Amino acid sequence: MLLIFIVTLGATLIIQMYLRNTYARWGQQPAASGLTGAQTARAILDANGLTDVAVEEVPGQLTDHYDPAKRVVRLSTHNYRTASVAAHAVAAHEVGHAIQHAKAYAPLRIRTALVPIASIGANFAPWVIIAGAVMGAFGLVQLGVILFGAAVLFQVVTLPVEYDASRRAGQQLQALGIATTGEVAGTKQVLNAAALTYVAAAASSVLYLLYYVSMFMGNRD
Repeated sequence: MLLIFIVTLGATLIIQMYLRNTYARWGQQPAASGLTGAQTARAILDANGLTDVAVEEVPGQLTDHYDPAKRVVRLSTHNYRTASVAAHAVAAHEVGHAIQHAKAYAPLRIRTALVPIASIGANFAPWVIIAGAVMGAFGLVQLGVILFGAAVLFQVVTLPVEYDASRRAGQQLQALGIATTGEVAGTKQVLNAAALTYVAAAASSVLYLLYYVSMFMGNRD
């Protein structure tokens, strides 16, 4: 388990560094359209008939997200106020989730449905598994593995959701003339770097699940 932790931690740190460097580089590149991230999000939403979806500013860095419950695209301060290629990339990506929501995109619906049990699994399953192994309680270990499996499924389903939102982002920026051809290439670099964080998280979760399954099988024997 220590080896898995070291490998996944190292990979996560490298990917985070790559993401921040890529974001910083394109965050300094002014967008030819002069539109801020907020204006870009609003333009794409309106073009897709989503005039009832709001765009709000939230504090922090890279805290951008789409809230399906309140139907709000939230952009971090820098992306909300800045007219840069990176801001366009992030804004368009979050609007991509709003478009998925409006079109009832199946993987997004599955991911949303998994949120409650995945949250429980991610936070409590490892402790349940360890407690079961220590006490020799086969049923407790089994419960923990099932809960953690739900968290892993959430991570895996997240991958197509994020990649599809990025694909939609590029299409919208180009179709609406918000980004030039060179800028679209820049947005892809930013979004691909961000996507790697989800790939790393999913891979890490799968490795931990395999470890917990082996613990479960050993406990059963």
